[in-house]
This record gives sequence, structure tokens and C-alpha cells, in this order.
Amino acid sequence: MRTRTVVLAALAAGVLGIVAGLAVNGPGPLLRTEFGQRALQGAMTAVAPLAPDGLQVAVRGEPVPALTLPGLDGSPILIPDHAAGRPLLVNLWASWCGPCIEEMPELERFAVEQGANGVQVIGIALDDQNAVEDFLTRIPVSYPIAIDIPGPRDAGVQLGNPRGVLPYTVLIGSDGRLLKQRIGPFTHGEISGWAKP
Repeated sequence: MRTRTVVLAALAAGVLGIVAGLAVNGPGPLLRTEFGQRALQGAMTAVAPLAPDGLQVAVRGEPVPALTLPGLDGSPILIPDHAAGRPLLVNLWASWCGPCIEEMPELERFAVEQGANGVQVIGIALDDQNAVEDFLTRIPVSYPIAIDIPGPRDAGVQLGNPRGVLPYTVLIGSDGRLLKQRIGPFTHGEISGWAKP
């Protein structure tokens, strides 16, 4: 009986600690954890509209459906095949999305750090091509950028983001399987730890 009381007291203290932490700091620290991201992803999926008939949607641990999107220059970008057997980080963004813009330098830093042999980075802009080109003249990046039209069949939905929240990032393993999903922006230095396959 005493052990049960101690366990219940410890559990209650833990729950109170989480609640107090959320009350003081907001959900930000929790959302930066894998547990928090999985919980958020589950909650968003539960309230999202059903995917259109016949649309393949990526599921964590399963192969990502093949996507072909136009790059800024019109040449096709193939996902997940673009990485040629290396892990692939795909970031969905838009030029009007404040948090997306804030994380762009961090994505660029990570892409440069990884080079040709590390995790490959691709951005998918759910935006108008002219707006994206204008944005990239002010904040250039070295990694490839694809364009897609936002909607119920867009690349974000196909990569497991049915609510269309931006920024949204996925990590695809070298075998083409969806390893991780991330709703929200990365802070400085955060991607390096997150993107370990």
C-alpha cells in the first residue's frame, strides 16, 4: 500500500510539474520534443478533413509516396528520389509565413553544413512562383526549392500535414521512409540534433 501511495504521489507531482511548466512557459518547450510533436501531429490529424479519394498520404515509418514537383527553373524535383540514397529533409513554407521566414537562415546553415554527402535539404513553397522568386532575391538559399499550389492535394498533405500548418518539415530516411515530422519552426542549432536519421 505504501509503494502505491508513493507512486501515485510521484505521478501527481510529475503531472503538476508539466502543467506548471506549460502555464509558465507555454507549450513551446513541449512542442520541441519528439513526444510533443507526435502528440500535436495526432491531434491535428484527428481534426483534419479526410484526404481526397485516392491520395496517398505519408505515414511515419512507411515509404513516402513519390512526388514530382517543378523546381524554380521548371526542372522536376523528385521526392524522395532527389537525395539519391541519402536522408532528405523537406521543409514546406510560404513567403507570407513569418515563422517560415525566421527559420530560413537555420535551414540554409544546416544545408551548407551537410554538404553533398550529408542530409539533403529541399524546400517546397506552397506559394505563387513570382512571390517565391522575389522573396529569394532578398533571402537566398542554396538548396533546391520546388513550387506547389496549396490545397487538399498539395505536397504538405501528401507528406502527412493534413491541416496545412506552416512551416512543416519531414525527415525521410535513405530508404525513402518517413522518419520524423515537425510542425513549427526550428530555432538556431536545433535542426542538427533533430535531423539525425
